[in-house]
Amino acid sequence: MHRLALCVWLVAATALANVAFARDNGQYDHVPPDIRAWFKSVIAPNGVPCCDISDGHRTEYDVRNGAYWVPIEGQWIEVPGRAIIRDQGNPIGQAVVWYVHHRGSIIISCFVPADAV
Repeated sequence: MHRLALCVWLVAATALANVAFARDNGQYDHVPPDIRAWFKSVIAPNGVPCCDISDGHRTEYDVRNGAYWVPIEGQWIEVPGRAIIRDQGNPIGQAVVWYVHHRGSIIISCFVPADAV
């Protein structure tokens, strides 16, 4: 029971952190409206919005033993299954990862592979 409560809290904290740190101060004005709309509409499998264009990071990725891995700030991190989104398309043709820093760790909230449909 405690493990479930911790997981629920962590997902909620991650969602709040994503919303709290979303920043679009005009630096993305060059992005076409359809791409901006896609970034804003992506929803994680658990129903939490991935956030906004300012939170999504284009990334390369690797597949190791059936799991996705992405480089974040100089280290390769395994993408948790709960974060993988394959059914919302990918209009940019590059993988995108959304993550936050939480108590010294990097938490991946969403990941869309380059070939998502």
